[in-house]
Amino acid sequence: MIGYGICGSFCTHARSIEALKKLAMKYDVIPVLTPAVTETDTRFGKAADFVESVETACARKAIMTVKDAEPLGPAVPLDCFVISPCTGNTLAKIACGITDTSVTMAAKAHLRCGGRLLIALASNDALSSNLQNIAKLLNKKNVYFVPMRQDDPVLKPHSLVADFSLVDACVELAFESVQARPLFI
Repeated sequence: MIGYGICGSFCTHARSIEALKKLAMKYDVIPVLTPAVTETDTRFGKAADFVESVETACARKAIMTVKDAEPLGPAVPLDCFVISPCTGNTLAKIACGITDTSVTMAAKAHLRCGGRLLIALASNDALSSNLQNIAKLLNKKNVYFVPMRQDDPVLKPHSLVADFSLVDACVELAFESVQARPLFI
């Protein structure tokens, strides 16, 4: 069973859904959504429509609260927990042990049981404020990253975004305790 956390990098949601659909064809997937995802309508779409598309892809209701996410790991073991997209905010919280959303709680609960965490980062401050958090998590056991690139080095010089087409392959590598390389593409 795979957990699939989705954070509020709204411009990457369409790519994340495609990765989710691939995983859902191979695994039983439990979706975990942050409040930003479940409550925020954006130019990329309405929150309710997005939640419905996630739940349809997984054929199950999404976990949306800290309380409901806590059992993932101890009571509901996962083979891997994927966060796709993972915002810089969520990345920083995981690196610092903060658990104030369903996704950060699921990550904490899963990691405390020795589970594998795969992060597909989408952050405008990855190469500035969040670079230390990437380094911190790269050195943590059972934490892996989907290879990423600068999406616009001129206009957004500190931004990194994962290659969401690699999520499925990176889950397989995480099962083997291998970090996909090159990390920066």
